[in-house]
Amino acid sequence: MKPIQKILFLVPYPLGEAPSQRFRVEAFLPILPDASLEFSLHPFMDQRTWKVLYKKGIFISKATGIIKGFLKRFGILFKVSRYDYVFIHREAAPIGPPVFEWIISKILRKKIIYDFDDAIWISNTSPSNYFINWFKASWKIKYICKWSYKISVGNDYLFNYAVQFNKNVVRIPTCIDTEKFKPQERKEAEKLNIGWTGSHSTLKYLEEIVPLINDLGKEFDFDLIVIADRDPVLPVKNYKFIRWNASTEADDLLTFQIGLMPLIADAWSEGKCGFKLIQYFACGIPAVASPVGVNKTIVEDGVNGFLCNTTDQWKWSLQELLKNKSLRRQMGMAGRRKVREQFSIKSQEKEFIRLFV
Repeated sequence: MKPIQKILFLVPYPLGEAPSQRFRVEAFLPILPDASLEFSLHPFMDQRTWKVLYKKGIFISKATGIIKGFLKRFGILFKVSRYDYVFIHREAAPIGPPVFEWIISKILRKKIIYDFDDAIWISNTSPSNYFINWFKASWKIKYICKWSYKISVGNDYLFNYAVQFNKNVVRIPTCIDTEKFKPQERKEAEKLNIGWTGSHSTLKYLEEIVPLINDLGKEFDFDLIVIADRDPVLPVKNYKFIRWNASTEADDLLTFQIGLMPLIADAWSEGKCGFKLIQYFACGIPAVASPVGVNKTIVEDGVNGFLCNTTDQWKWSLQELLKNKSLRRQMGMAGRRKVREQFSIKSQEKEFIRLFV
């Protein structure tokens, strides 16, 4: 019988909240017992801190929550010796130097499995996190890479960064449960829906194409649906907002006939793992996206969606999908096949298990 090994997961967020953690870490937890792997998972933030973290002001509540997180992290150091591996998603603490990672690796001599799915070595400031950005210490990422036993990253751009500091790097894309996120037979609505889903931090990309959406609204009868944790109140005539909810997210996505993923071509966007596209395709929804980073790998132009550089390309692609039901279905099913083969939990579970060897 295979000996049981124990894994300590250090994650930033409360369970069931942040997409990167949910789909890169939490989604794989159910398969671990069958591989003789026991685990314990410890978030840095509690639910109360998470709810206020990205709101303006409320400094005392934020600071109290962060201090509590550090105290919990110091406490867990006394239990690290019980584990064979320490899996760290993004970072052990959201601010400050890599103290915990250094202690775990250099003093406690434990094998760190380090996982990230964004270009987190690049400073990424938004109005809601401008103050905390001073303390994030993005420079620490290369050191965590150096001290790690293995590194798991979401795409080639992240791989090329990590491999500079550690040769033991594997690519594991952000994955989805294709049994939960799947197409369902539904009556085609008289009015079509173009949709976008994501967190408040990526809403800026959607705002770039609002003029185009308004222009298309003069020619076609459709609604623009946004699923997010915050309502951007977009100046679009037929605009609908659905607040993100983990229990309804799969059904909410099925209100879309076309999915959007615009991006700005910069270093931060190059590091993104295209999870919007993976969600759309899992549900059989064709997508229109910017040809930035991993989008160029996920979207096969003209097969499961369209890649667009210019406003004219965006307009033409959306026109084609809005007027052609059979094209939407054909592309959506092609996307579904690709996700099942390359981006489903089942397709990547062996790679995930191999991290702990």
